[in-house]
Amino acid sequence: MTLILGIETSCDETSASVIEGAGDDVQLRSLVILSQDVHRVFGGVVPEIASRAHLAAVVPVVERALHEAGLAADEVDAVAVTHAPGLVGALLVGVSFAKGLAFGCGKPVLGVHHMEGHLFATSLDDAAAVPPFTALLVSGGHTLLLDVERWGSYHLLGATRDDAAGEAFDKVAKLLSLPYPGGRHVERIAAQGDATRFRFSRPMLRRDQRPGDDDFYDVSFSGLKTAVLHTVRGSADLEADAPHIARGFQDALVDTLVEKTYRAAKEHGRTRVILGGGVACNRALVAAMRQRLATLGARVHAPSPRLATDNAAMIARAGLFRFERGERAPLSLNAFSTLPLPSLPVVTGPEAPSEA
Repeated sequence: MTLILGIETSCDETSASVIEGAGDDVQLRSLVILSQDVHRVFGGVVPEIASRAHLAAVVPVVERALHEAGLAADEVDAVAVTHAPGLVGALLVGVSFAKGLAFGCGKPVLGVHHMEGHLFATSLDDAAAVPPFTALLVSGGHTLLLDVERWGSYHLLGATRDDAAGEAFDKVAKLLSLPYPGGRHVERIAAQGDATRFRFSRPMLRRDQRPGDDDFYDVSFSGLKTAVLHTVRGSADLEADAPHIARGFQDALVDTLVEKTYRAAKEHGRTRVILGGGVACNRALVAAMRQRLATLGARVHAPSPRLATDNAAMIARAGLFRFERGERAPLSLNAFSTLPLPSLPVVTGPEAPSEA
């Protein structure tokens, strides 16, 4: 059985994990996640502060993960690290440390794409969450809809054309004077809201859309965010209206994501749908997705909260896949703020979806 040490520092979580396994038979030996709460003061992640916090945390976090796994650093078979996409300064901390540790222990290093990690995350909770499947990855920085025929074979169907789903939650939370990060706070007050008080249009979702249309799978949330802004400004009693506005916003965003995912699963004949990313913790999204996809006979797999957030277990799991394929990264491995998912076909022209 192969032992992989994973390291994740793409944004504001410093994480390390050890997994053990072969193929899809994988066990989680340890997982340590240290979140940087300091960013709440600023209402968003400050890149320079995030980088410095990673510098202070990466050594003790990795040491703790190895200790919990009962291993020394030189007992793992490889070190997997997120090298893209993300905040470059934050990524460089993890990449530099991983390369140094791997070199010092005489072990190979593996560069892992952060979003590929999210594809693998749910399988650590649920052994049935394996390809083929439709995947919806929704986080603060990305919204991607993919068809996954097998591990390593990813076809990007659609993506956000502007704000990511998690970013929209954070911005609406700020408009409603809720704390950062805003997703769970919007969800909390939306549960007390009246769905009929404020109804927002479902963005980029029309009945006349057909497969092959450039907006059939894509999403857009900037207009929804602007509609919420105007509603907030027009409210005579925002404190009283906030739960109803939050409910209207959440319903519009969830309905859009659910319908786009339904289309993808139906068109590609998939009976499994995998959710990934921080927004996959949203219970309204998971419940609505399961209800809608049940009409196709499809099962929806959602990760636990600790595997939905940025974590090193998913990086180690993706690293194991790459390791078993014989892949190794050179010590010149670098960090990148943006990078396409590995194996994605190159799409050119106006129909090309964006990963941002």
